[in-house]
Parts: sequence; structure tokens; C-alpha cells
Amino acid sequence: MTYEDYARLQCVNWQKKMLKPSWGLGHAAKSIQNKMNEKIPQKVHDIATESIKNMVKTVLFGSEITTRRQPLNGLSLQARETRVREKLKIYKRTASVEGAGTGAGGFWLALADFPMLLSIKMKFLYDVAAIYGYNVRDYSERLYLLHIFQVAFSSEEKRIESVWQLKHWQTTLQAYPSLDNLDWQAFQQEYRDYMDLAKLMQLIPGFGAIVGAVVNYRFLDRLGTTAMNAYRLRILDC
Repeated sequence: MTYEDYARLQCVNWQKKMLKPSWGLGHAAKSIQNKMNEKIPQKVHDIATESIKNMVKTVLFGSEITTRRQPLNGLSLQARETRVREKLKIYKRTASVEGAGTGAGGFWLALADFPMLLSIKMKFLYDVAAIYGYNVRDYSERLYLLHIFQVAFSSEEKRIESVWQLKHWQTTLQAYPSLDNLDWQAFQQEYRDYMDLAKLMQLIPGFGAIVGAVVNYRFLDRLGTTAMNAYRLRILDC
């Protein structure tokens, strides 16, 4: 079996897992979160939406990010994925240390973990895109990263939708001529709901440091697996 055969098999198995409905606890948790969201005033949703929208745009379009990440050319898939795994190890350690530090610092520092972790995740995705040979200065590539992000950190329904959007990327791209076409409230709500329980536990005094370190490490691990398979999906057409 060649490395490409191995990667294709991994990608197919990953798709099956991502597209498979998970009945029971996941649906119950989402139902509870939806009811809670309905009780939150629209003004609060609007503020959260604008905050995350601006945060994501800053990370996505920051010149200090895009200019330093040049696409790598002439490498085999195996060589690229070896680099991705090495990069992931670094980012997981960084996220873990950051989570432990903010978790140990009490309520306000724990809240600061939210934008800091988002920045780490986005920067990791930029590095992955460049390693796979894609130019992150291109708007369509940054949009692809947002869809990878949604697969990794969304509810079951949105996750399945996002996987299909990645599989039919050219069609998806036509639906988003600009980032303003994204449903930013849905984006922030999906992300926030996914993060809520873990991040609330991080606010617990004396326990937050451990939770922050473990949770952030796992979030990056999940993002790494999602990103690798999303690019396999594109490169190998699996």
C-alpha cells in the first residue's frame, strides 16, 4: 500500500465518521443549548456575533499572518503530512500551556482564553494550508479554512453540512462571493455552543488550569485531524 492509498483510506473512514448521525446525548445537549439561546436577548447575540466576526476577520486577514506563510511546492503528500504532524505537536503544546496559564489565573484570565485559543487555531490552519501548497493570500483558501473550522467545532447538523460543502467545494465557493455572505450569528453560536461546557469548567477555581491544558490540547488535536482529512479530500478526491 502506498502512502496515498493509506491517506485515502483514512479520509474515507473520517468522512463516514463525520457524516454519521450521533443519536442521543448529542441531540439532547443541542436541544438544551438551543432553548438557552432562545432566552438570551437578541442584543446580546448581536454583540457576540459582531465580536466573533471581527475577531475571525482580524485573524483571517491579518497581514502578519498571510505574508509569512508561503505555499510549499514540490513535496510528496507523505512529506507534507509529516510536516503537518510536526507543526501540530508544537501548536498542541502551545495551546495546552496557554490554557493552563489562563485557567489558573481566575475568572477574567479564563475568559481571555477564548480569543487567544481562537487565534492559535486559525494560525495553525494557515500553516497547514501552506504546507499542503495552498496560498493563504487567496480569499477562497481562507474561506476553505473557515469551513474546516466549522467541521471541527460545530453541532452535528452543521458539521455534516460543512463536510458536504468541502466535498463540493467549487459549488460552495460560488455561494460565498465575500465573507459578508456567511451567517455570522450561526457561526458564533455553533462555535460558542461547542466550547461552552469545557470552557465553563475552566472557570472553576483550582481546577481551571488542569481543564484548560487538557481541553485546549484536545481541541487542537481535533482540528489537526479535521484539517489533514479536509486537504486529503481535496488532493486525493476521496
